[in-house]
Amino acid sequence: MGVKQKGKSLKSRGDDLSSGFFQLNVLNGKDIIDVKFPKFTEKVGNLGYAPLKTTPMEIFQLNIGKLCNQTCSHCHVDAGPDRKVENMSKATLERCLEIIASVPTIHTVDITGGAPEMNAHFRWFVEEVTKLGKTVMNRCNLTIIMANKKYHDLPQFFKDNKVHIVSSLPYFSKKRTDSQRGDGVFEDSIEALKRLNAVGYGKEGTGLKLDLVYNPSGAFLPASQETLQAEFKRQLKRKFDIEFNSLFAITNLPVSRFLDYLLESGNYEDYMGELVNAFNPSTIMGLMCRNTISVSWEGYLYDCDFNQMLDLKVASTSQHIDNFDIEALKDRSIVLNQHCYGCTAGAGSSCGGEIA
Repeated sequence: MGVKQKGKSLKSRGDDLSSGFFQLNVLNGKDIIDVKFPKFTEKVGNLGYAPLKTTPMEIFQLNIGKLCNQTCSHCHVDAGPDRKVENMSKATLERCLEIIASVPTIHTVDITGGAPEMNAHFRWFVEEVTKLGKTVMNRCNLTIIMANKKYHDLPQFFKDNKVHIVSSLPYFSKKRTDSQRGDGVFEDSIEALKRLNAVGYGKEGTGLKLDLVYNPSGAFLPASQETLQAEFKRQLKRKFDIEFNSLFAITNLPVSRFLDYLLESGNYEDYMGELVNAFNPSTIMGLMCRNTISVSWEGYLYDCDFNQMLDLKVASTSQHIDNFDIEALKDRSIVLNQHCYGCTAGAGSSCGGEIA
C-alpha cells in the first residue's frame, strides 16, 4: 500500500518557518508571537551549568538527506518527497568515514533523515561503517520497507549488517498514527514490523535490536516512558503478535513543522509555558548534545539534530567536515536556545528517549 501525502514541505510552500533564522525569531518573541519566556541560557547559567560543555565524542550522527516517502505533520526536519536536492553525496560520506575511523571514542554511527534508505549511497555506507567495527543505528520510518519493491529486502540487509533499528510509531492504533504521519502509514508500519520480526529483530537472543519511538500527537508532553513501553508491548503483541526491544518517549520540540502546528492551532504559548514550567535540572548532564556531533547533508557540524534544523552551527573553528578538528571540537561550549526547553522538560528527551 502506498502512503498518501498530507502536503508539501514548508520549504516547497515558501513558508517563512522553513528558515532557521525566522524560527529562532519566533522562539525568542521577535516575530509572529510577542510573548517572551525566560531565557534558557540564563536558566542553565543560574544553576552553574553555563557554559554547558561537551564530553568526549561518542555518537556520530548524520542527517543523510531530507528526501522521504512521507510528509509527517510534526517533522522537525521538514522532510518529504519534494526534498530531492538535499541528499548527502558519496564524497561527503567518504569524508565522514575517514572521521569515524580517526576518532577512537566514536562507537555509534546514527543515521537519520528523511528516510535514510532513499539516499543512493545508504547501503554502501552502512557496510563500510560496519567494517570499521562501529555500531550502526538507523532511524527507519518503517513504511519505506513497503514503499517500493527495491526496499523489500531491507530487513535482511539490516540483519546482515547487525544494524540497530530505531523506528517511529506514534501509537498502536490506526487513527492516531495516520493523523500524524499520513493515510496508510499504520498498516504499512505494522507489516514492516512483522517483516523485521520475521528475520529476528526484536526477538530475544538474536542480538538484533528493534526500538520504537513514541512522540505525542498534540501539544502535550509524553507520558512515562516505562508506562508507554509496557502498553505498547502488550497491545502490539496482542493485536499483531509483534515484538520489539525498547520504546523511546520523545518530546516534540517547537521546531519546523511542529512549530508551525503550534502556531496554527493556537497552542504555542501554552505549550512553551508547559515546557518552561517542566524544566528539570537533573536532565542537563544527560543531554545528547554533550557526547554527539550532528552532521548535515552538506557536511556542516552541529551539537544536535535540532540545532541543525535551526542552522545553529557548533561554537568552534571546526564547523565543517572538510576542516574537522577533534581537538578544536573537544570541550566546546554547546549552542543553546529556547528550543532546548524541549529536551529538559519532565523526564527529559533525547534521541534515546528519557534521560532522567
